[in-house]
Order: sequence, then C-alpha cells, then structure tokens
Amino acid sequence: MYQLGSSHRIDITAQFENVFRRHKRLFVFDMDSTLIQQEVIDEIARHAGIVDQVSRITESAMRGEIDFRDSLQQRVLLLKGHPASILDEIRSSIVFSPGVKDLCVALKRLGCKLAVISGGFLPLARYVQAELRLDYAFANNLKVTDDGKHFAGSTSGPVVDASRKAELLTVIAQAELIDHMDQVVAVGDGANDLQMMTAAGLGIAYNAKPKVQQQADARINQPSMLHVLYLMGLQWKEIQDLLQMN
Repeated sequence: MYQLGSSHRIDITAQFENVFRRHKRLFVFDMDSTLIQQEVIDEIARHAGIVDQVSRITESAMRGEIDFRDSLQQRVLLLKGHPASILDEIRSSIVFSPGVKDLCVALKRLGCKLAVISGGFLPLARYVQAELRLDYAFANNLKVTDDGKHFAGSTSGPVVDASRKAELLTVIAQAELIDHMDQVVAVGDGANDLQMMTAAGLGIAYNAKPKVQQQADARINQPSMLHVLYLMGLQWKEIQDLLQMN
C-alpha cells in the first residue's frame, strides 16, 4: 500500500468499515514535527550555538539508527551550562502544523480526548497542551541548575522513549475506560512513535520518515493534519459543519 501510494504520490489507506471507524475516543499525538513544525531540541541547540552536533544525533535517532534514550542523553549533555531562558524564547516562536488547531477543535466537538506524548521537553509540551486545549501532556523533564538559570545537562524521571510512549497511551486509554483500542488513534512522524502507533487501533504517519510510513496503518503526506478526519470517514461538508458549530 505504501509503495503504491508513493509511486503515484497519493495517500492510500485500507480500513475496515465498522462502528469504531467514526467513533474514536482518544487521539494521541507526537509533538515535534507533528503538532508543531519544529524539532524542539534542535531549536534549543540553535539558540545555544550547537545546532550541527545536535541535529546529527536527532536525525540518526529519527531514522532508528541509534537508540532514542542514548540520543536524548547525548543531546541533553551538550546543553549543559547554557541558559534555561532559551525555553521561553522557543515558546514564543512555536509554529503549529497546518490544520492542527482546526483538527483539535473538531475532535473535541466529537467528544474525543486528546493527548500529546513527546520525547521533547515538558515545559513546551504543556504550552502546546494549553494552546490546543489537550487533556493530557507527557514529555521529558529537563533538569536545570539550583538557581534555575542554566541547563544541568540531564533529565529527571522516566525517559519518554518509544516504549514509554506506548505505555502512556495504554495508561490514558485505561483511565478513560476505553475497552476497544480501535477507538484510539496515534499520530507521529519518527521511529520512536512506532510502538505507540502499534498500540493504538489506528496509527497514522504524518509526513513521516520512510521507515515509519512503511509500518503505519495510514499515511498523511499532505501539509494539513485536518486530513485525519477523512480517515475517520468524515466528508468535507461534515468537517465544515463541525468547525462552524457555536
């Protein structure tokens, strides 16, 4: 299916037509290059003047060439001693992916719960949560020095890697009393999203790396994430009606 779609530059998805196709209850999103257009760790690195070193590690991790946990530790260590105020600068420059805000509005009006589970950092995940009115936000906790002014070069708490993402998706589904995983959708773009996408009833690769597209249930290679609603079986008129509701 992936090869056929790629050869014709179109998105092709085969789904069972059943009650769960339209009646989703939980959507879980990756953050970097999914809900937002940036890769946060690369933005931090750019402000810190270490972009080349960090980008090489990020790209290798996204392609699945190195373990995400190791790549995170390597990148965070490079940030040691740089000002923590960089996060405030990045927050003000975040750009949401096309269609994301409308998609979240539509899904909330359909009664869905929404979550961001990110291998990035919690302050920015919480900002995204507030802007999009998401119900849950999970990400890595980036440690700072005791005076709060500089990055300490490490994280605290469980690392949100591929397995942790899948685990958190399952925990949220259980908390929402969701019995059928067919009612759960996961959207991501990188190799560290694959376990989460597999755990969901429908895993969607959004403008993703080839490895991710090959393993995903569905692919969106269009700028707008609003196309997610088509995968639920909604028509354009229905989508417009949802967005125009008071």
